[in-house]
Formats: sequence, structure tokens, C-alpha cells
Amino acid sequence: MDYSRLILIALALSMDAAGVSLSLGIGGNLKRKSKALFALSFGFFQFLCTFIGAYLGVLFSEHFVAIPCIIGGMIISTVGVFMIKDGMQEKEQPLVDKPQMYFILGISVSVDALVVGFTIFQNLRQIKLLLWNTGVIGVITLVISILAFILAEKIKSISFIAKYADYIGGIILFLFGMKMIFS
Repeated sequence: MDYSRLILIALALSMDAAGVSLSLGIGGNLKRKSKALFALSFGFFQFLCTFIGAYLGVLFSEHFVAIPCIIGGMIISTVGVFMIKDGMQEKEQPLVDKPQMYFILGISVSVDALVVGFTIFQNLRQIKLLLWNTGVIGVITLVISILAFILAEKIKSISFIAKYADYIGGIILFLFGMKMIFS
């Protein structure tokens, strides 16, 4: 596979993580460490899911093509609803700043990478080449997620957005999840 095609695939896969990172950055009141952990989680799970999908190959691709988007969309929409609910309550620790959320959101934005692994990388039989290609996807997702968190900080400096950040972030996540389910 040529590098330009690999980078385009990685950018396409990273858009889910970028959208979630932007929403979390706007509405999550997260510390830098939490943002870094989310970005690492997104990158790692993009790598892992693509690798697993490629490793499993064609066997499952015919049966599970639509399911990853539906599951991921349901999880992201649910997190969005919880963020909106969390915005209505006074809490010390934001909902999304809990350890299990790194895993849950990391998986939810990465399940579509299984399909990519099934369909695009299934013919890669050399483990080094497969690790390289899926590693590039993980690193690009990590970088895009970090850039989305940085952009969220700029957007959050707008007073209206800062005031209603939990609601805005939650609504964006909910709508993003619905789009994943129904597209």
C-alpha cells in the first residue's frame, strides 16, 4: 500500500476521535493529563482495532459491516446524554474524567477501524508491514486528537461557549453518535 493511501485512511479513521476530542475539550473541563490520556487511548485503540480487524480478515467482514458504527454511535450518544446531565449537576470530577472512560471512548471511536482492517489490510501477511501500517494509523489519530483538544481550548475561550460548555459538548457528542448510527 502506498503512503498517500495509508495517510488518507488514517485521516478518515481519526475523524471520529477528532470529533469526540473536540467535544470533550469544549465540555469536559479536563486537565492536560486527561486530554493526553484520551488522545493516547484514541491512538492506541485505532491501532489495535485496525490490527485485530486485519488479523481476523475476511471471515467476519461479511457479518459485521454495519455493527461497529451502530455500537460506537450508541456509546458516544450515551456519553453525550450523560455530559448534558452532568452539566446540570455540580460535581467535583467531570463524568468523562473517570478512568473507565478512556477505555470506553477509545473503543467506541475505534470500532470502525475493525472494518478497515477486515477490508483493506486483510491481505497483509507480513507482520512487520501490518504493524507499520496500523501503527501509522494510531499515531495519526493521536496527533489529530491532540490538535482537536488544542482547537477546543481556543473555542472554549469564547464566553458563551464556556458558560454552556457541558451542554454544547454533550449535544455535539449525542448528535455525532446519532450520525454514526444512522449513516
